[in-house]
Amino acid sequence: MKKVISILVVVFVVFSSFAQQKQYKIRTVGFYNLENLFDPINDPEKEDEKSPIMEMKSGREKVYKDKLDKLSNVILQLGSDKAKTSPALLGVVEVENKKVLEDLIATDKLKKKNYGIIHFDSPDKRGIDVALLYQKRYFKPIHFEAFNPNIYSENRKVYTRDILWVSGYLDDELVHVIVNHWPSRRGGEAKSRPLREKAAYKVTQIIEKIKEDDPNAKVIVMGDFNDDPINSSFKTVLKAKAKKKNVKEGDIYNPYENMFRRGFNTLGYRDNINLFDQILITSPLLDKGEKDFSSFKMFKSGIFNKRFLTQKKGRYKGYPFRSFSWGKYTGGYSDHYPVYMYLIKEK
Repeated sequence: MKKVISILVVVFVVFSSFAQQKQYKIRTVGFYNLENLFDPINDPEKEDEKSPIMEMKSGREKVYKDKLDKLSNVILQLGSDKAKTSPALLGVVEVENKKVLEDLIATDKLKKKNYGIIHFDSPDKRGIDVALLYQKRYFKPIHFEAFNPNIYSENRKVYTRDILWVSGYLDDELVHVIVNHWPSRRGGEAKSRPLREKAAYKVTQIIEKIKEDDPNAKVIVMGDFNDDPINSSFKTVLKAKAKKKNVKEGDIYNPYENMFRRGFNTLGYRDNINLFDQILITSPLLDKGEKDFSSFKMFKSGIFNKRFLTQKKGRYKGYPFRSFSWGKYTGGYSDHYPVYMYLIKEK
């Protein structure tokens, strides 16, 4: 009889423990370089003829539709294992115009998600833009603005991508998102470094502008930065911290620095691996062990590097399975892995 009572007590305690477990909202914030998502139509006002799809002699429409389908498949899965849906917020780069984004969110896989688009035409010579996609049921934008970094090199303006700032309510909580695609490393990392440092400085100015109206702003900085987390643009200009314990009020936390030091990457180039794609947050979004999730806090960050997104053979074996190579369509997805972050909040 005592054994039966003991078992019943244990069962009751376990049941009570489960009953008292907290329930959380989980929202995925993602970023994805879509690798030359250009439509098959020539735009005479842009140098889009330099894009891989425009270099193809035939089959452009078929390739375009296949690429849209493949990208939508990735977006559909991004973060869905925990959040049970695709990203609430998704920054994207290397898109030609708003029309390609409209085609993307209208695919069979994504049309039921009811995504909205925030996009501006950038001054980039090839017409490459940045944008933010958002699920309308989770996010309500209230302000959006594009900033040109105003970068000059050798007294000549560098026509690079704008930096996009979007503010809005994620559920009922104000957050700010800054989407970036910083200047490339063309000419070498050292020579082009000042260009990315200037872009990073523009980000610090945007954050300060946000804080004028929202001193404890929850800011998410995402992008293809063309720099690794240990480069000067992050460590010297943004002053991003890699360890939670070192993050003070107003600081920026970069969870991808530790991943980079452990050997993780989002792309490969000339036998080097890089982690250019990252999502950073300001201190109000960071839980430093207090376990206070009464408002949105970061729970986990990651790189979406599933096997189907990785090249299995050939010259780029082990790299992200790219869409284009040597002027031909490979049937891949992108030359970058997407990255993501879970934000959680008690229900």
